[in-house]
Amino acid sequence: MSHAGNKMEWCLKKAEKEIKEKGKHRGLVIAEPDMEEAKRHLKKAEHNLLAISYFSDGGFSDWSMSAAFYCIYHCFLAIAAKFGYDSKNQECTIALIKYLKQEGKIEFDEKFIAALGLFNETGRHETSIIEDREEYTYGTSISVGNKKDIEKSIALCKECLNDTKAVVLK
Repeated sequence: MSHAGNKMEWCLKKAEKEIKEKGKHRGLVIAEPDMEEAKRHLKKAEHNLLAISYFSDGGFSDWSMSAAFYCIYHCFLAIAAKFGYDSKNQECTIALIKYLKQEGKIEFDEKFIAALGLFNETGRHETSIIEDREEYTYGTSISVGNKKDIEKSIALCKECLNDTKAVVLK
């Protein structure tokens, strides 16, 4: 089984155990496909896309990186909902997207998956949104020094959102 498949299996078992013990989960569960939920995640992704510029223009560009991360993350959650999964864990959500891609159930550019991970198969990725989000969320910088970084994030998010719509709405 692939790494993503193994991770998915772990996430499903984690959620099952947590539901039995606590009544809720922080993993991945199989659910009914839910197009309305998928559409709500797309709307949230669009909202976060707008927030990137809003924060930047308002002098809070450090928050632009969190908005970029969550734009892509909500795209992933939209795909999860379409395919009948409920994820409450970022690693599990990323593993699910990798798995669906590996299984040929979705056509999705690897750069979007890599953007939410610190490393891909070849090492650090130049579009690691998660790394930027962590730097600006947990670090002390209050602005993104390079406006081009924000523009690159916006472009990546727009592309991810368009590709996600092609997957979810087809």
